[in-house]
Amino acid sequence: MNDLASRISEWIRERVKGAGAKGVVLGMSGGLDSSVTAVLCKKAFPNSTLGLIMPCFSSKEDVTHAKVVANKFGIETKEIDLSDIFKSFLNTLEEREYDEDIDVKNEGKEGIDIAVANLKPRLRMICLYYFANKLHYLVVGTGNKSEIAIGYFTKYGDGAADILPLGDLLKTEERKLAEELDIPTAIIDKVPSAGLWAGQTDESELGMGYDELDRILLALESGDFSGCDPELVKRVKQMMEASRHKRETIPVFNYRRERREH
Repeated sequence: MNDLASRISEWIRERVKGAGAKGVVLGMSGGLDSSVTAVLCKKAFPNSTLGLIMPCFSSKEDVTHAKVVANKFGIETKEIDLSDIFKSFLNTLEEREYDEDIDVKNEGKEGIDIAVANLKPRLRMICLYYFANKLHYLVVGTGNKSEIAIGYFTKYGDGAADILPLGDLLKTEERKLAEELDIPTAIIDKVPSAGLWAGQTDESELGMGYDELDRILLALESGDFSGCDPELVKRVKQMMEASRHKRETIPVFNYRRERREH
């Protein structure tokens, strides 16, 4: 795993230099994905890695964990509270007075408006690309293979990035790498959550834990489904198909081909 960390950091360095950029910027949420990615980025660019901490009615624990990682590994950070912008933007879009009791405190209830929840990662994407443009950096995404495979990310939100260092690592593999990098145990053991609403967890939305998801993803590659729950396999296949548009390039109408054929 130490060798893997070195190889990923070198890959980050090569991709950034190949793009003619000067460094990297990423969002630090206090979760496992962003913590691992931040440490790898710091190894690649000790003096030009910027971590943005962007709370938006976020858990105080998440902000604390992000700062703990930044302090431990000497990562430069900038904190930008997006709560007021989120409120103002939502009021503009929905033409109604913002109600914190409805829009924030009760977000965890059934019937959550996913369009509203997705405003948060999309606002964060704007901040990341603002600083990337200002500093001539690349935006580093923090998604892993498990999430990408089933589309568990916000399109043009946390799914927007220039490079994805963990994009070929399953969540279970990422945890092992985190241990080797000496990421704080509290972060490794924390229940995974995208933080889109109060009480939200990855596993409750997916209907399974990452251990089971990764087992199924590996089975889909090998063709050996022994030990896998058939219903969960079916569910994963459905999620992969439904989210295909998130992973593919934007479809373009082929005018010249249509003209030839007609």
